[in-house]
Amino acid sequence: MTLSVEDLSFAYGPRKALDGLTFALAPGSFTALLGPNGAGKSTLFSLLTRLFVAPQGRIAIAGHDLTRAPLKALATLGCVFQQPTLDLDLTTRCNLLYYAALHGLTGPAARAHADEALATLSLADRADIPARSLSGGQRRRVELARALIHRPAVLLLDEPTVGLDAASRRAITDHAHTLARQGTTVLWATHLTDEVTPTDRCLILHRGRLLADAPAATLAEGSTLTDRFLTLTGDPA
Repeated sequence: MTLSVEDLSFAYGPRKALDGLTFALAPGSFTALLGPNGAGKSTLFSLLTRLFVAPQGRIAIAGHDLTRAPLKALATLGCVFQQPTLDLDLTTRCNLLYYAALHGLTGPAARAHADEALATLSLADRADIPARSLSGGQRRRVELARALIHRPAVLLLDEPTVGLDAASRRAITDHAHTLARQGTTVLWATHLTDEVTPTDRCLILHRGRLLADAPAATLAEGSTLTDRFLTLTGDPA
């Protein structure tokens, strides 16, 4: 498995954000992590990226234990966080080159990776303008290009379409599925059921617990995914 989470728990004081979470993702798979706001999705991503350290449980990324070999594990990981993180005063390309340097990519190799990522996300014509001049959808695509610059085995996307229009949401969702078909393991966290396709594996998280793990079409059988989500969580989709 490319990403493995075993018996993962985390609490903020007396409140448990994750409670014994266990799942594993196969190489080249697309998995939707579906949960209402406050379900524990962002906490999970903070643990996967080692912003937080889990007091209980095990995380392995591309075969590397995150606790025992954090540098090797994180080197195989790309992430787009829910909150925007671009430096708006840098150009699009410079945002990517700075991130590339953090992964040990410099000089011509870094520029080649950056140009490839920008071309893949249809941003080549925006490479040399400040990030603040980009639209919301374009900024999100830059963050995705940045996360892919070191060609990670696993890509984490935490509510990547928040605040975007319908066309931008669709473009980013479609591209994430394309990446999975090309071999990248994608974990897509969202609270929006319309971002989940029938063939997606769907993990439903609520109050830190995994309530369901099945293809979206199976969960929606006899009803809709939205109705099933509401039944399980009691929260609006």
